[in-house]
Amino acid sequence: EIQLVESGGGLVQPGGSLRLSCAASGFTFSSSIMSWLRQAPGKGLEWVSRISSGGRITAYADSVRGRFTISRDNAKNTLYLQLNSLKPEDTAMYYCALGVNIYATRGQGTQVTVSS
Repeated sequence: EIQLVESGGGLVQPGGSLRLSCAASGFTFSSSIMSWLRQAPGKGLEWVSRISSGGRITAYADSVRGRFTISRDNAKNTLYLQLNSLKPEDTAMYYCALGVNIYATRGQGTQVTVSS
């Protein structure tokens, strides 16, 4: 059974930082392209970032490029997302996903709220 468990969300002030983690199990993590998705209140699911199986190739949505960094530790079966220079519009539920787009299998999510 595929399991994706996100953690690390919370309440942060504008300009602050958070690091999200995703513990993966039930599939061959080291061979899988992984993504982060998010869903803001009242909006649809949005693709945020993805990373190749080996971690060398990454891609970002225009809205987060230069502020967010995706990474992975294949030895620990863990995916990360470093969120810097956070803005109120980054407030959303963030999901770890097995795949490359919004239709990928995802976890239960971790809430990020950016507010002063």
